[in-house]
Amino acid sequence: MLDFIYWPVSAIMWVWYWLFSHVLPDSPGGSGIAWALSVVFLVFTLRAILYKPFVKQIRTTRKMQEIQPQMQAIRKKYGKDRVKMTEEMQKLQKEHGFNPLLGCLPMLAQIPVFIGLFHVLRSFNRMGTGFGQLGMTAEETRSYGNYIFNVDQVQNFLDARLFGVPLSSYIIQPTSEWVAFSADGSIDFTRLNIIILVIPLVIISSIATHMNSRASVARQSAAAMENPQTRIMNNLALYVFPLGILVSGAFFPVAILLYWVSNNLWTYVQQHVVFGNIEKEEEAEKAAKLEKRSNNAPKPGAKPAVSSKPKPGAKPAGKSKTDAAGDKDAAVNMSKDASTDDEVDLSKTSSNGATASGADKTKSGSPKGGTPKAGGSPGSNGAKKPASGRPASGPGGQRGGNQQRRKKRR
Repeated sequence: MLDFIYWPVSAIMWVWYWLFSHVLPDSPGGSGIAWALSVVFLVFTLRAILYKPFVKQIRTTRKMQEIQPQMQAIRKKYGKDRVKMTEEMQKLQKEHGFNPLLGCLPMLAQIPVFIGLFHVLRSFNRMGTGFGQLGMTAEETRSYGNYIFNVDQVQNFLDARLFGVPLSSYIIQPTSEWVAFSADGSIDFTRLNIIILVIPLVIISSIATHMNSRASVARQSAAAMENPQTRIMNNLALYVFPLGILVSGAFFPVAILLYWVSNNLWTYVQQHVVFGNIEKEEEAEKAAKLEKRSNNAPKPGAKPAVSSKPKPGAKPAGKSKTDAAGDKDAAVNMSKDASTDDEVDLSKTSSNGATASGADKTKSGSPKGGTPKAGGSPGSNGAKKPASGRPASGPGGQRGGNQQRRKKRR
């Protein structure tokens, strides 16, 4: 029924046993160590395959902790409407890229491997009569292969000893099944030997499970701890699971207990490595943000740059070089014209002033009542009056005419 699990598990275990059997001595003790290491490295192989999903699980858990306040707000807002609350939570999780199934993948993937390993180990000794067992005799058990393992390898496993105890034995195993652990049916171990080996393995596995769970809980945020579901899961991981290992240790073979110990050892190391790397990444991101913020901040004593507004009537910036050169030439020409006009005005003014002064001298030099010129009216003093409709010649009148001409040219 579950052969698609049993065959891969037995194949991985066979590869590691084949490697270690060529290094360790061919004896019950040497074979016992080789088989034990094959179980341990079966665990390491599985956990190495699940390393990337485990990292994603940790990152998913961190994202879950970040959005916990928003999820609590949704629970308060839609507490009476379960459908709407579920929709809003799914929408929030989708926005933040949160996948609940991804967080459970490493744990879920280990379940079929544990079931497969338990079945393969139990199938080395098929004398049991319980659920799913075949109830074979000792001779039949030692005459059949076990999935990928051939008959010789099955017999080698049954004869192997780890600290004097068979790897597939357990505390409550009936003594009638012990005869399969030797070729002649002799029994070279006792139940006390099994207990002495099993109890330390169970205690180590239980404590390791508690410590791994405690390290995981310690990294949770305060907002996550306030979630009732999170508190329930934390209590299960901290107390119920370790206690379950203590109670159930008597029902599992020695090799399964080795699986638990090695699995917890890998989890302990992996947690510290992964969490350490993630914390370093977060610290680096925070440092980069602070550095960017400090670079953008104004230096002490420096005034912030303020854009100056254009003055009323000023020309807008952004003219081309050609336009600027044209404006400069026009200004130069206007200044030249103005200077030329000023010179002309000054020359005319000086000439007119000289003429007027000469006339004044003539007038002042002639006596009163002198003979007037021809055409002059009697009683006149001899000075000519200006013609009607023309401005009087003089500095003031000449300057006004110059200003009018200058305006026309502009």
